[in-house]
Amino acid sequence: MIDLTIHPEALERNLRNARENNILIPTFRQMKHPESIPDKVKEGLKSVGLWDVNPLNLFRITWKNEAKEYGGLFQHVPNYVELPSSLTGVPCRIVAMAGKWFPTGCHKVGASFGCLAPRLVTGQFDVTRHKAVWPSTGNYCRGGAFNSKLLGARGVAILPAGMSRERFEWLESIGAEVIATPGCESNVKEIFDKTNELRQDPGCMIFNQFEEMGNHLWHYQVTGEALSALFEGIKRPGDRLSGACFTSGSAGTIGCGDYLKEVYPGMKLAVGEALQCPTILNNGFGDHRIEGIGDKHIPWIHDVKNTDMVIDIDDEDSQRLLRLFAEEEGLRYLAEEAGVDAQTLEKLSWMGISGIANVLCCVKMAKYYEFTAHDVVVTVLTDSAAMYGSRVAELAEQYGPYDRRAAAIDHHLHLLGLKTDAMAELNYYDRKRIHNLKYYTWVEQQGRTAEELDALWYGDEWDKVHAQVGELDALIDQFNTASGVLGQL
Repeated sequence: MIDLTIHPEALERNLRNARENNILIPTFRQMKHPESIPDKVKEGLKSVGLWDVNPLNLFRITWKNEAKEYGGLFQHVPNYVELPSSLTGVPCRIVAMAGKWFPTGCHKVGASFGCLAPRLVTGQFDVTRHKAVWPSTGNYCRGGAFNSKLLGARGVAILPAGMSRERFEWLESIGAEVIATPGCESNVKEIFDKTNELRQDPGCMIFNQFEEMGNHLWHYQVTGEALSALFEGIKRPGDRLSGACFTSGSAGTIGCGDYLKEVYPGMKLAVGEALQCPTILNNGFGDHRIEGIGDKHIPWIHDVKNTDMVIDIDDEDSQRLLRLFAEEEGLRYLAEEAGVDAQTLEKLSWMGISGIANVLCCVKMAKYYEFTAHDVVVTVLTDSAAMYGSRVAELAEQYGPYDRRAAAIDHHLHLLGLKTDAMAELNYYDRKRIHNLKYYTWVEQQGRTAEELDALWYGDEWDKVHAQVGELDALIDQFNTASGVLGQL
């Protein structure tokens, strides 16, 4: 469960900081239902850019922002891309909710808030004394650095040296302390080693997304409700929510699957990973290029018992499709030969590499279960192509100029040609096998106990965490009342 123990002295310092910097904290209720955000906040947001370092942007930690870079408010149905059969080759509806319209252009700003908020409003994190350390494979530390900046705290971003150049440039622009660890997306152990080194410093507080239940809770509450609102907003007569697919980085996003399966009990929930590092599918290891996901371990916060399927994605597929969606000749081919509509083409840039991998998982699930036109499969687009311009340039250098023939090959080979290989339905003992892998990372290396591990499998730990949202929102409301900031706006 999430520790909500109050530390009064540090809490008072956090309140003083909030008063001095006009910081108001959004509740989970407001992130799910932004129509409940105070009118004063909405009025203020009309003159604030989406990525501005302004505390009011804490209220844009929601899937329901208007698709505007400046002055946007909120809408009932989240921003999304529906991928037509002409693109995917499957008859079912694949609908992907877009993270592009969060501050920082990525939904990980929400996951980091879910980890930070409980410690901030209880005083466990002292904004005047602690550095906030954000271990990450890329986007989570960007969200954490952004939230730290909004709150007047010092942020430390830890991410692999092999991540895209755009991530490092952005972190430097916001003034975060950046630590690059050896390797690429799959080198999570190296991130943990650096984290444990920093943990020895009492001035550092670690927000480890791979084990923080606040990450799981934010996605269960906010992403889960948003995907449900999206489905209800776009469903046609006879449609059913049949599946949801999420690649596993920290396993935070797949936490929304717990919510969706409560609302839509017949739905299938799949976890995706890179074929080059098949940890879940085959206890495997290796390096891969699907930026934003991390492997070689099972995150503590992955509710494996609730996962129906594992799907492995070849990282070459995601790379080639990134280029197909970014190059003018690729878009021209999709319009003129594949018959993809103009509205969809305009939104293909909303997909980053891990978002493309999520979509590929949906396609493979649809083929496996032979979904029809009345089946809907949902996923999320973690970030957009804006973070990967350097990767497109690298692909151009590697493969040469792009033309219509290359576009046709990429579409047919890396999307239409996907097969139902490298995937598996999970029975009880398959899931237990995957869950047991947590022991080697979390008990042997990271200080958890076998009793805690068993509680995740046999106990009601997940239900207890889900139920904490009411208490957490009450603490946030108390914090805002005590700070008095709303009255100052």
